[in-house]
Amino acid sequence: MSSQRCSFRRTLNLFTLGLVALAPPLHAQYFGRNKVQYESFDFRVLKTEHFDIYFYPREEAAAAHAARMSERWYARLSSILDHELSGRQPLILYASAPEFQQTNAVGGTLGEGTAGVTESLRRRIVLPTGGTLGDLDHVIGHELVHAFQYDITGNGRPTSLGALPAASQLPLWFIEGMAEYLSIGSLAPQTAMWMRGALADSGRDTLPSFSQLEDPRYFPYRYGHAFLAWIAGHRGDQVIGQLLRGAGRRRDVAAAISGVLNTSPDTLVARWHAETHAAYDPLKANTQPPGTLGRALVVAKGNEGRYNVAPSVSPDGNLMMFLSDRGLFSIDLFLADARTGEVRRQITKTALDPHYQSLQFIQSAGSWSPDGNRFVFAGISRGDPVLSVYDVKRGKTERDIALSSLEEVFNPSWSPDGKRIAFAGLSGGLSDLFVYDLETNQMTRLTNDAFADLQPVWSPDGRTIAFATDRFTTDLALLRVGHYAIGLIDVASSQVRRLPGFGGARHISPQWSADGASLFFVADPDGISNVFRLELAGGSLSQVTDLYTGVSGITETSPALSVAQQAGRLVYSVFGANGYELYAVDAPEVLAGRPFVADTAENRAVTLPPAQRRNSLLADLLNNPELGLPSETEFAVQPYRSGVSLTYVGRPSLIAGSNQFGTFVGGGAALYFSDILGNHNLVTALQVNGGLKDVTAQVGYQNLGRRLNWGGVVQQVPYLTGGFAQGVGEVDGQPAFIEQQLLLRQTNRDVAGLVSYPFSEVQRVEVQAGYSNISFDRELRTRGFSLTTGEEILDQNEDLPAPSSLNLGVASAALVYDNSFFGATSPILGQRYRLEVSPTVGSLRYVGILGDYRRYFMPARPFTFATRLLHYGRYARDGEDPRLQPLFLGQAGLVRGYRYGSFNASECVPAPDDSSSCPVFDQLLGSRIVVGNAELRFPLFGALGIGSGYYGVFPIEFIAFGDAGLAWDNANKPSVFGSGVRDPVFSAGAGLRINLLGFVVAEIVLVRPFDRPGKGWIWQFELQPGF
Repeated sequence: MSSQRCSFRRTLNLFTLGLVALAPPLHAQYFGRNKVQYESFDFRVLKTEHFDIYFYPREEAAAAHAARMSERWYARLSSILDHELSGRQPLILYASAPEFQQTNAVGGTLGEGTAGVTESLRRRIVLPTGGTLGDLDHVIGHELVHAFQYDITGNGRPTSLGALPAASQLPLWFIEGMAEYLSIGSLAPQTAMWMRGALADSGRDTLPSFSQLEDPRYFPYRYGHAFLAWIAGHRGDQVIGQLLRGAGRRRDVAAAISGVLNTSPDTLVARWHAETHAAYDPLKANTQPPGTLGRALVVAKGNEGRYNVAPSVSPDGNLMMFLSDRGLFSIDLFLADARTGEVRRQITKTALDPHYQSLQFIQSAGSWSPDGNRFVFAGISRGDPVLSVYDVKRGKTERDIALSSLEEVFNPSWSPDGKRIAFAGLSGGLSDLFVYDLETNQMTRLTNDAFADLQPVWSPDGRTIAFATDRFTTDLALLRVGHYAIGLIDVASSQVRRLPGFGGARHISPQWSADGASLFFVADPDGISNVFRLELAGGSLSQVTDLYTGVSGITETSPALSVAQQAGRLVYSVFGANGYELYAVDAPEVLAGRPFVADTAENRAVTLPPAQRRNSLLADLLNNPELGLPSETEFAVQPYRSGVSLTYVGRPSLIAGSNQFGTFVGGGAALYFSDILGNHNLVTALQVNGGLKDVTAQVGYQNLGRRLNWGGVVQQVPYLTGGFAQGVGEVDGQPAFIEQQLLLRQTNRDVAGLVSYPFSEVQRVEVQAGYSNISFDRELRTRGFSLTTGEEILDQNEDLPAPSSLNLGVASAALVYDNSFFGATSPILGQRYRLEVSPTVGSLRYVGILGDYRRYFMPARPFTFATRLLHYGRYARDGEDPRLQPLFLGQAGLVRGYRYGSFNASECVPAPDDSSSCPVFDQLLGSRIVVGNAELRFPLFGALGIGSGYYGVFPIEFIAFGDAGLAWDNANKPSVFGSGVRDPVFSAGAGLRINLLGFVVAEIVLVRPFDRPGKGWIWQFELQPGF
């Protein structure tokens, strides 16, 4: 029997080498940006009939408005969709977008353009108040549609990730388009403008086919809105709920359309195209392209620079600041020549610079000082709103004015004397007007109410400020939000008066003429936003532009106009087929304007086809502000209690089977708990793989409620391996066929805690400490079968000697920095590093030292040159203890071409003094390693111009690389130190990385390992993103 046992010695030795290939029991994120909780919010709960609304005291007034709006939207949507939500509906409110971006109710980071989120696990709606009642009302309606979608297509609240509602898997154009239609209706200025933009170029039709509706080139909110509005117009608004139920059952929108409407989707889309042309093509005869009125300054080119918005012209009319995505990875501030459009300088780089979390690009533009030497713009820095003063001549920021008493600031305007800056700011989640004195550093509040006050601009005499406001048309009692008009506020008395305008139209972006006698602004009296001029003395109105698409920023209320205060130059942003572009008007006769002639077909430009709708169910609901609206009485408010409840159950499993180690029964499940805000998270997991010795159990807790994040875990994890042998022998003198199974078990029992403190979105410190007990056992099972009868004549289990247990105290401290921009397959810009010290005490004593620095350059778009320098080593007494698994250069992600499975026995030429050695492999092992990598990477299809966007038709990245590494220990020192024997190893090659539907990144390379004699080019495949 001993001969069979000996066959296991090699397996046992390998197992012992790997005893302490330890992973920390509580995993910190190796790299990645931080979600910083700059503020701890004292949440309360406001209860209505159907909603639990979570808010904090500073936004109490806005929360009361949101509560009434939510109940009204519930009445509308439950009627149009013929459905009542199961259970109460949670709605979590934040006073501003930067505070909303700190939420833990939704994982990951939230971009600046995200106005709200409805997550599918607990159907939580999370949103900022938006600053205006109009924005708040629309976003609540839009997000509540998603709550209905999840409830209708699911079975109430999902209990596991495998039971998510079907709506979470349906195309975005269908889900988001439906939310837009049900919250806006068919009178939709922004969506209609997008449709006209698609038809603006008479030489080509850019409306999507049915299959193209899922193409990201077609904005799902706008095109989905337009298509579903067309379907509802012909089939009645009740068809929207029918389509949703059909798509939920079939998990297929095309099948739902065919089944419910008895028509193919392609046929419907063809009819929609025809009616869209019929609705908007006639408008071209009475409008003009922007180039006929002036000259193009900044135009959209291909996939870059599609957003060129928020122009601000210097007082002399020679220079211009504007916001653009021409930097590819973010929207930033640029300086350009206002006469030619030539870009002189990029002012900010928010994709990489951690100083600014936001430039408020959706709702804000900047302002020049009267002498034209400085420029002020709004931003968010370290969680607080700031006014940044930029010295144009010196090319640097002169001053950041922190306004921490407010939540956000927009549209700063420099006073004519250069001593004050007016701006719109959010306080308690609602917008008002403020003035900041640059000499006294004091802030004065001009308005204080629930009305929207936006886009202030000083008059040339410095006595009044013009601004856009809904205060003249909004009914707060009924929460009927009116259109924007232009108001004038006296700075000394804060008295407000309304300026003449167009009835029922939206008026925004006021700008004074140089002499102060006129006011330019953007309005849409015929449904298309254009520039108009108001003569203040007589109140006469004239039209300056008459465009087919419209003068517009990113949203309906974004700033879109600027006028030079010392020159006759006007610059505006216009929406077109390629994106947002900037045009200038200089001709005095154009600036003077002409009489406005209203379109005889009322609302033609703003109405989504068909003009004649089958019924007006939705319109009647949207036009009735009293339906479902609670009275203005106080709602019950309760303290927030942060108890956790079940969020979801990881998909349970139960398995049974057999293998060479015998029969087994196993199963497991994981339960995830959290509070409604996501600040307290608890996970419990249990998995059984046979007996009690093979039970995996874990309890983990994480607290994210404050800037200092912390957590802990208690767990037991068994690792089972072994060997198998068989042969002919004797049992009690009988010839027998003998099987032996050696089971080797390592059981880790850990208790650990982790603390993480983010200094900013890109830098943090992590500290971890814990205790680990690692025990071992070996079992030998022997079975014998008679060669004569075939009967089993032996079945015995034997406990074998095992290594003694290890008791380890483990700790680590790390400084992490990461401002890199990650593409679809790897980082493509920026830098990241991790510096870590990790001491271990107890049965083993050593200190791990890690340094990992990576840098990504883009010398020419879209080519990235990536570099990495990494060192990890175990130092101190037990750094080379044989119980520790040696470090291996060929590990995935280090030096390519040397992976473990690629070696064979023919490569092992033993050293003369050690017949068991394999120098070509042994040179890759050590207790310390240094790795260097250099790689050229670029998007293959994007570089070839195949398809749109950075990656083209599919996210495939081509790479060409060179790798180098050196492994050593005390017995085998590096040769670079003079007396050592270890040389570095090198490799080079090329290959591809492919993003497989967002689930995993695959890397396949052809690599030449230069330090494997006799080995040529080899293929290597890994599932990993680029370093």
